[in-house]
Amino acid sequence: MVDKDVYKDLRTGSRISLPRVEQHGIDYIPESERRSRPSNLYVLLLGGSMTFGLFIIGWYPIAFGLGWWSAATSIAAGSAVGAVFLGLSGLMGPHSGTNNPVSSGAYFGVAGRLIGSVLEGTASLAFAAISIWTGGDALASALIRFFDMPDNEAVRLVAYAVLSIIVTVISVYGHHSMMASLKFILPTAGLCMVVGVFVYAKDFDASYAGTGTYAFGSELSTWLVSALLSAATVSSYAAYSGDWTRHIAPQKFSDRRIVLTLFLGGIFGTGVCFLWGAFTSAAAFNAGAADADTPFVFGIVDIVPLWYIPALLYLGLASGTTQAVINTYGTGLDTSAIIPRFNRVQATLLACGLATVLVYVGHFYDRIESGMSIYLQLLVCFSIPWVVIVVYGHVKRRGYYDVDDLQVFNRRQRGGIYWYHGGLNPRTLGLWVVSAVVGMTFSVNDAYTGPLAPLVGGIDGGLLASGVVALAGCPVIHRFWPDKPEVYGPERLPEHNPSAQEAPAAALEPS
Repeated sequence: MVDKDVYKDLRTGSRISLPRVEQHGIDYIPESERRSRPSNLYVLLLGGSMTFGLFIIGWYPIAFGLGWWSAATSIAAGSAVGAVFLGLSGLMGPHSGTNNPVSSGAYFGVAGRLIGSVLEGTASLAFAAISIWTGGDALASALIRFFDMPDNEAVRLVAYAVLSIIVTVISVYGHHSMMASLKFILPTAGLCMVVGVFVYAKDFDASYAGTGTYAFGSELSTWLVSALLSAATVSSYAAYSGDWTRHIAPQKFSDRRIVLTLFLGGIFGTGVCFLWGAFTSAAAFNAGAADADTPFVFGIVDIVPLWYIPALLYLGLASGTTQAVINTYGTGLDTSAIIPRFNRVQATLLACGLATVLVYVGHFYDRIESGMSIYLQLLVCFSIPWVVIVVYGHVKRRGYYDVDDLQVFNRRQRGGIYWYHGGLNPRTLGLWVVSAVVGMTFSVNDAYTGPLAPLVGGIDGGLLASGVVALAGCPVIHRFWPDKPEVYGPERLPEHNPSAQEAPAAALEPS
């Protein structure tokens, strides 16, 4: 529900409700002010995934040469793996009352949590720009086809501007307005997608066996790469799931329900949208209207009847806004975390402006887009071990946070139980660096191939390698370098030191 200010119409005396801009940024949200519920998480994941920027994840397995069933199973398996990371990442927000990067200060140190802010902020910015790109291209392509116009660059530039303005307005108003827009888009865009299933069915053949030429040498390698792509995309939400779950009161809703909702949203929300992209792509390839070099949007627009074009127009508009709003909202929070003097509204305006600049620069200088794609591929090696470390820490400490000490850095102070050494926790920082470096050695992208990638058949194994190293390393560092007793809370001393007495937190000092 949207927060509203109430005014009176001076002529009629009736009460008028106007949306109110969200005031909370990365500060602690009192439980009495949290009005969201777990079901909103599913709405967000499904409604926010109805975007051409995510439909295209289903295009890749088909373009890589896989048949329909191979593509579908790779998407299902990958989405399930990614949904595990996503589900567990939602645990922190309800207990810390802030987003995941700030919550990570409990494990990385109040200054070390800037790692999470940079990871989430840059990823969100890139995804926002890609969503506006793909949504604008879809909107422009549908308009050009519907009005039988020549391909016109001006139409694309205007489409980008329209989407950017809508995204900025919704993002500035905040979480409640974002949810209200998603609840409108979910049934309307969903109806367009359901109708699209019947439209594309005439060209779809479930026995479609693929092109016969696999992008990664064999069907198994190509299947694994496609599955990892789906897993990486779903798990990429993990860094900023706390943006949404911080609005949920833990006294009203259990951790289990939050985790389960996020898990199901990753599979039946995001994963279903991947499948829609694969379904429409298989139809385009089967009809001979597309090949591996055809842009996704053009391939699926060219084979539909004219009467369905307005539905694609709406999907282009809706899809370009939903995903971009989710990302610019998160980028705004992280920008205010990196630059504490900025409030959420100022930081969000800056984030939306940067995303818009990226879109227009990328339109005229295509190396920007390819560079962003490479960065997002490499980002997995840094973000997955970060998620593993903070989730492990949350479970180890049984969800305890000193919510006041978490905000030390934001208040430009020093001290507190999460200060560690100069605001940094060397143990977790060291493990994160080692995990990320190992992941990089197994990575494969357009820029370089990691030296250990041949050991796994030359596919991109960065996600699995970095995640496994982090998961194996967490119990090791906790065994040999145990946490201070006070980080477990006043009544929950760690099992490895049951006789320890609570140590006083460091005094807070101005920085």
